[in-house]
Order: sequence, then structure tokens, then C-alpha cells
Amino acid sequence: MKFCIAFILMLVPQWLFVKDEVVHIYLIGDSTVANYADNYDPGKDYMKTRYPVTGWGQVFQPYVTADSLSSISIIKADSAVVDDRARGGRSTRTFFQEGRWRSIYKQLKKNDVVIMQFGHNDAAENKPERYVDIEGYKEFLRLYIEQALQKEAIPIVLTPVCRNYPWENGHLENVHGEYPDAAKEVANEYDVPLIDLNQLSMDAFSKKGQEYVSEHYFMNLPAGKYEAYPEGQNDNTHFQPEGAKAVAQLVLDGLRKIHWENKSF
Repeated sequence: MKFCIAFILMLVPQWLFVKDEVVHIYLIGDSTVANYADNYDPGKDYMKTRYPVTGWGQVFQPYVTADSLSSISIIKADSAVVDDRARGGRSTRTFFQEGRWRSIYKQLKKNDVVIMQFGHNDAAENKPERYVDIEGYKEFLRLYIEQALQKEAIPIVLTPVCRNYPWENGHLENVHGEYPDAAKEVANEYDVPLIDLNQLSMDAFSKKGQEYVSEHYFMNLPAGKYEAYPEGQNDNTHFQPEGAKAVAQLVLDGLRKIHWENKSF
């Protein structure tokens, strides 16, 4: 009898046995991903000093509940915890140099997920402290992918989310130059999942229209409405809560479309 049970267990796919485990979804990237409400500025009240700025990672946890996980084949667990390590102003290089990736790598476990979205700051040629050229950008993406695979984790590459410009003939266009294509090339090189968030966000925002997304998605704020911005704000890079949620939904939709097996396991 014991032999029969053991034999049956051998026939059952091993991944079925991780269903009760908790998968961690690590988010690495820049300010558009960051969680400003989680002690981003130690000792300061987010609602008074930064709100309504919101990274899409800040609102991502509700999008990966037990119900939604059932539709994401790449995550083989009943629950997932979003661990948002993204930080404003960071490029692929500075995120690594500051030891932010090292702290994740030490904790990374099999079947954990690493979602990486860089490019905004890599492209900042006028800010040499963060700038990374195309080849450097690709090298650091390779580093994150290779080290995630070493831990038998799942790396997912995102192209950088769009900014609120330029608009041409009613459609939002690419402002990130060659960086989105570079991200695609690296993901293809390693045969790892990619979500083209740049294109997805440009298309989704274009459907909403320039006036709507400028007022409701991005940090274009009137004077006197928010304590943190008494004189208002004109910012077409960072998101208000509605914009962050719209991007989080795009990422979730992208995850649902991924069907991938890590051949290096």
C-alpha cells in the first residue's frame, strides 16, 4: 500500500505541491513603480509631503489576490506578496550599485517573481549620475535576469511605462528612444517573459484621451488642492492614484498572457 502511494506521488507534477506556499513578487525599477506610502521618506507623513503621487507598484497588491492568481499560469501558488523595492531616480546601474538588488538576491527563492522596469533614468543623458547608455542598460538587465534564474526565480522584463508626451494626431507616442527595443532584445535573448508596458500604456492612454489622462492619470495638479503641492504641479511622468491603478491593471493583463516554462530549472 505504501509503495502504491509513493508511486502515485511520483506521477504527480511537482509544481502542484507548491500551491500552499507564498510567492514573493519583487518589483525593481524607478519612481513610476515605487511605493511612496510605505515609509518612503522615513519619519514623514506621505499624505502631507507627497500625496497624491503613486507608483503603480504601490497599488499592485490588490491585483494579485487569490482570485486573480488563478488566471496567471506563471505563478504557481495560492497567494503572492508584492515586495516593492523600486526607488525614484534609479537606473539599472544605480539600483545595482546601491546594493538594492543584492538585498533582494539574498532573499530570492525558487518560483519567486522579479518584475523589472527601468529606462526612464537610464536615458537621462543630462544626469550623468544615473545615465546608462543602451549597451550598459542591456548588460544590467542581463545581470538581473541571470541572477534571478540562478535562484530559479522568474524574471519578467517590462519596457518603460510611457510619459504623457509626445501626442501626435490624438495618439501618445514613444519618448524612450531605443530603450524599449533594447529591453525586448534582452528578454528575447534569454527567452524570458516580457510585457511591453510602453506600448500597452501608450495605447490605453490614447483611448482615454490627452485631456483625461493629463488631469486624472498624471501629476498635473491645480494650486491649493493638495497639501504637498500648494502651488500645484505640472508633471507628465509620475502618476496620481487613478493612473497608477490603470498601469497596474495593464501589468496584470500582461501577466495573464504569459505562458512560459523556465527551461533552466
